[in-house]
Amino acid sequence: MKKSKTAGKKIVSKKIKKARPTEVVPPNKGIAPAGDVGLAEAGKRTRTVPLLRGMKDILPREGAVWLRMHETAARIAQAYGFSYMETPVLEEAALFIRSIGRGTDVVEKEMYVFEDRDSTKVGLRPEFTAGVARSYIGHGLHTMPQPVRAWLYGPLFRHDRPQAGRFREFHQFNCEILGERDPILDAEMITVAYNFLRDLGLATRVDVNSIGTREDRERYIVELVSYLRTKRSYLCEDCKRRMVKNPLRVLDCKEPACAVVIETAPQIIDWLSDASKNYFMKVLEYLDELSIPYLLRPTLVRGLDYYTDTVFEIYPEIETTAPAAEELPASSPDEASGAAAIGAQSALGGGGRYDLLVEQIGGRPTPACGFAIGLERVATLLKRDTSPKEKEGAQTRKIYLAQLGEQARRRALCIVEDLRRSGIFITHDLSKSSLKTQLELANKNGSSHTLIIGQKEVQDGTIIVRDMESGIQEIIDQRKVLSEVEKILKTV
Repeated sequence: MKKSKTAGKKIVSKKIKKARPTEVVPPNKGIAPAGDVGLAEAGKRTRTVPLLRGMKDILPREGAVWLRMHETAARIAQAYGFSYMETPVLEEAALFIRSIGRGTDVVEKEMYVFEDRDSTKVGLRPEFTAGVARSYIGHGLHTMPQPVRAWLYGPLFRHDRPQAGRFREFHQFNCEILGERDPILDAEMITVAYNFLRDLGLATRVDVNSIGTREDRERYIVELVSYLRTKRSYLCEDCKRRMVKNPLRVLDCKEPACAVVIETAPQIIDWLSDASKNYFMKVLEYLDELSIPYLLRPTLVRGLDYYTDTVFEIYPEIETTAPAAEELPASSPDEASGAAAIGAQSALGGGGRYDLLVEQIGGRPTPACGFAIGLERVATLLKRDTSPKEKEGAQTRKIYLAQLGEQARRRALCIVEDLRRSGIFITHDLSKSSLKTQLELANKNGSSHTLIIGQKEVQDGTIIVRDMESGIQEIIDQRKVLSEVEKILKTV
């Protein structure tokens, strides 16, 4: 039987009509057709993967500012004798839980914790110090000459509420000193943090306090909780919870109602032992000697459990030369309005002494202190001017500064600072009190010359310059130290 040609055409026509799409479909799956219409249609089908909330990109236009911060951090860390180190981004979650404390907001609310494929509970590091302490124990750094000085720079992670200058991935510059307890080291840490920001062109002030020893705090907490119970109805819900789990954290609350309660709360300084008070007074005396601007703030406690004795935070002064918000390089809406929000109430960094941490995570009792600077907030405040703020050039560590006696140690601290401001870095260890030990360290460091200052030299306004090879010593006026050091550096 012959098929009708007309019938065949009708059947084909029906198939075409059924197959006709309601919109243009690319001829090959996943490949957009050429032409404006095709690109527009392809755009409807391609979902842009957004930046995760609380994360940020450092864009090329911001790169100069971030490089400037890194170079300044490296330069000042070298000037004060710190060695660079790194710790893993991922650690066992137990490390942070044991060190930071279960009752803290970091552990309870902000840590990124998950199970690895081998069922190990791990966490992204929320701070550097616990990892440094773990490394100090695990690699036997206590067998090295003490104290161990380390600086770190890199990203950290907290699932915090994103806001101006605060992200879920953020960056810090840290310095840590482990293995020695001395108020001059606390003052030196504050000085390094303050000078890092000053060298970047930021005017800041230091808020400082002492939270004493564990025993001091236990006595104070009894009094604080007794007071807070009488004001419980005025506290926010978080502080009602903190009052039970971690009462000191109530003092750090920024809620207006809680701030009123905190103003009339007992002050921890009144509950310190005589030894703790004397230690803190020495720290302040060193800061006075160095003309570091500071403010005593009795409610300052810091947010982590491992702190003891000296604690401090650094704030921008109102006159800080920050660009207007609209001038800032912004990589997210959260940062676009950052400059206006980061003011005198937003800490750029902080730190203090943490003598209990190493023992707390399984090591031997080890005194330590350190600080952290939040680089996102610093970057927000910085101008786009990337010109260097200090004299640059090759630095040598061929000169050692030795001191003997308390007055000499104070003067030595100022000499180190004066030389550093002139772009000259010398080796020193102000925590050592034995001249013999310091001369041995000078030899180990390969120093060609040692500057020696004792009580007599402080009174006479002189300093001894010793040639380490020949043993010949020369006495010069302290006012000529800079020119003498420059002359030595030209010849070595």
